[in-house]
Amino acid sequence: MASRSRRPMIADAGVDDRRPSLAELRHTAAHVLAYAVADLFPDAKPTIGPAIENGFYYDFDRGEAFTPEDLERLERRMSEIVAADYPMAGREVTRREAIAAFDANPYKLEIAREIPDGEPITLYTIGEFTDLCRGGHAESTGAIGAFKLTSVAGAYWRGDEHRPMLQRIYGTAWYDQAQLAQYLARLEEAQRRDHRRLGVELDLFSIEEAAGGGLVFWHPKGAIVRGLIEDFIREGLRERGYQPVVTPHVVSERLYEISGHLENFRENMFGPLDAEGQRFRLKPMNCPGHILIYQSRLRSYRDLPLRLSEFGTVYRFERSGVLHGLTRVRGFTQDDAHLFCTPEQVQHEFEQTVDEARRLMSAFGFAEFAYVLSTRAQKDRTETDEVAEAAIRKALERYGMSYEVDEGGGAFYGPKLDINVRDAIGRSWQLGTVQVDFLLPARFGLKYRAADGQDPRPVMIHRALAGSLERFFGILIEHYGGAFPAWLAPIQVVVAPIAEQQASYASEVVTRLRAAGFRAQVDESNEKLGYKIRHWKTQKVPYILVAGKQEVSDGTVNVNQRGRDEKRTVSVESFVDELHKTVEAKL
Repeated sequence: MASRSRRPMIADAGVDDRRPSLAELRHTAAHVLAYAVADLFPDAKPTIGPAIENGFYYDFDRGEAFTPEDLERLERRMSEIVAADYPMAGREVTRREAIAAFDANPYKLEIAREIPDGEPITLYTIGEFTDLCRGGHAESTGAIGAFKLTSVAGAYWRGDEHRPMLQRIYGTAWYDQAQLAQYLARLEEAQRRDHRRLGVELDLFSIEEAAGGGLVFWHPKGAIVRGLIEDFIREGLRERGYQPVVTPHVVSERLYEISGHLENFRENMFGPLDAEGQRFRLKPMNCPGHILIYQSRLRSYRDLPLRLSEFGTVYRFERSGVLHGLTRVRGFTQDDAHLFCTPEQVQHEFEQTVDEARRLMSAFGFAEFAYVLSTRAQKDRTETDEVAEAAIRKALERYGMSYEVDEGGGAFYGPKLDINVRDAIGRSWQLGTVQVDFLLPARFGLKYRAADGQDPRPVMIHRALAGSLERFFGILIEHYGGAFPAWLAPIQVVVAPIAEQQASYASEVVTRLRAAGFRAQVDESNEKLGYKIRHWKTQKVPYILVAGKQEVSDGTVNVNQRGRDEKRTVSVESFVDELHKTVEAKL
């Protein structure tokens, strides 16, 4: 059928070991979906449909688009198949038998013909529906306790834009209705926090199709938050001895031939651009530029570690089908830094980088971290990879941090550490990356004069702790649901006069707040007070200060604080002191 990956039967802790894993349950649900489609839409050709995180999907080739009404019909038919509790019956067949079983389906034929000689070929049947599949299912359809079809999207066959466009039906499946309800509630909350919708509602950014997809336009309020993020990161860079640099957006293609990016990353690079017989590329990475700065003069061991940092904008060609708001774009700015050090300095520098990454994540409200050590692909491994991986492992162990290993998931030039965070509603996001690199210094012939007069090669550490400002900002929007903490909010305070007679006093309060360094403004509209307060609450402003006759007379303000029902009246001086403490505490 569905997926070609075999999923072992793994029971959840504390659960009867005869119960299928969620992956097996969802794999079975994908079969059930394909059975329902075959019954109701016999013109649709099933292709593949694996279990995925939180659910499953199945791709179909069909001339007409599936509608929401079609999904409802499919759900009803799936319920009947589940209730029938059909056994998931598998049998091994020859390649000829597999080809004969799917002679009217070119997609299944392609899969069957590509199965290596000697590898088992199995067919699985439920009811009157048979599919080509390697296995990993529940014993019967009745094991599916609860499910729902969630959406339809387009997907190219095998992810190749030159192959047919298919329709992908997504769904989710769980052991019982309560788990399904919890998941759907989380899904609804995720949609409420969607940064693409909030970006428009809060006037933070836009993606202007007139300029081309995947290119971000930062509006004033979004640019304020971006500036605050940059300021925080710059503070950490200064404290740890990084020096700022700026490199060009367009450089000679030859630079990426030397680095290996052209060989390994060509399809994601913009260009080439031809000028006066030279070929140029929009930079997809900042590291070659920083290497040229290192090479610009002779370096001594006394210069090391040399730490260079840049908020460098890079450009990567992403297919239009995968672009997604701020989290998948074509032009983005990295909080990129590269340090060059001796082999003896690698351990200390890597540990300092991990420490700074933890400080960054904590300051922006992420309490749970997860670490993934990605090793270099076996075919590319060298002796230096062992040294690099040992440094990463030792740094993690020094902080007592558990981690996972992603075999072969490292960059082409070396192993890396990815730092993942969990947001306010439990979703995991990959943010920071730190990489130890022996390869690029060798490719560019980097060296330094050692104390003994020799010219050894330095080690390079790549670090982008926020990853990209665009993606980091998008994740922050969803983490906070657009309600940024006071220190990070683009507008921290709005002063709303009850009537025109208090407008002058409201302006005086704003002047005092701005003089104290806060981002404040007056609501100068002619709307009634209730409307003003509701409006600024929808804009998720942390503090709305109301000024009426009594407040003008007493030199006070009435404080409406986001997240608190009680109203309170305080002096302007007291409010300024309170806000200072809140901002300093990063609250």
